[in-house]
Amino acid sequence: MMLSYRARRRLALLILLVGLPAYLVVAITAVNWMDATWGRQPIWAEVLIYLVLGFLWILPFRAVFRGIGKPDPDSEKKTERS
Repeated sequence: MMLSYRARRRLALLILLVGLPAYLVVAITAVNWMDATWGRQPIWAEVLIYLVLGFLWILPFRAVFRGIGKPDPDSEKKTERS
């Protein structure tokens, strides 16, 4: 089912305001658990882990965020540009 532009904007805002902070808590907890279990990792390894986790969170939501910054394609107000 296709979501309307307005619904995708609202869903994107919800993801950014609720989902991203929750994901950050999960990612930081996972890295802290790894540190507690296997000992402190080298700084380059931790940076790599955070970069990979930072990239992975967006993959399921690519369709939601695509085109959100552009004007509404379904709006009836079409502006004419000279």
